[in-house]
Amino acid sequence: MPEDLSALQTGIDACRICIERPAKLPLPHEPRPVAWLSSSARLCIAGQAPGLRVHKSGLPFDDASGNRLREWMGIDCDQFYDREKLAIVPMGFCFPGYDAKGSDLPPRRECRAVWHDDVFAAMPQIELIIVIGQYAQKYHLGSRMARNMTETARDWRTHLHSNEHRVVLPIPHPSWRNTAWLKRNPWFQNEVVPVLQAQVQRLML
Repeated sequence: MPEDLSALQTGIDACRICIERPAKLPLPHEPRPVAWLSSSARLCIAGQAPGLRVHKSGLPFDDASGNRLREWMGIDCDQFYDREKLAIVPMGFCFPGYDAKGSDLPPRRECRAVWHDDVFAAMPQIELIIVIGQYAQKYHLGSRMARNMTETARDWRTHLHSNEHRVVLPIPHPSWRNTAWLKRNPWFQNEVVPVLQAQVQRLML
């Protein structure tokens, strides 16, 4: 790993900004950043933030959401966790905790402000970013994002076939909470998943 990317990875692994200099309330537990940078991967997954299980294991997408995501991508765990072929950079590097209803809080804003621009500048070889959920869509698509996640994901052809050097493919979160959404939107499984798998084959295998 190049020195600049290695320094970023080391800094992220040791990051405590959400405890020591939080934007608002501090993180309610000890930080455990989960982000995998790579100097060789051509594909990157940009998600929301780790859940509690990932916080405990330190392994990204080590949960039911990860199982569904790997199904969508058409790869197994060994392929998914090959850090030479896949980078994983969520919007929040640490599990943000739960809200009063028991749902995950939004990704911590400190990560984006401190790390993201430098991280993606240091990985110019990335060709495709799989963008999961509205927070990642907002960062990676900016003004190209539609009114909501559904409309943005439905416009996947525009984003995938853009002339940008680094192409973005927006998809919904693979959480079980989106099972009803997937049933209401069969176009995702029918249209997007085959394209996603073809892109994964092209860039990883």
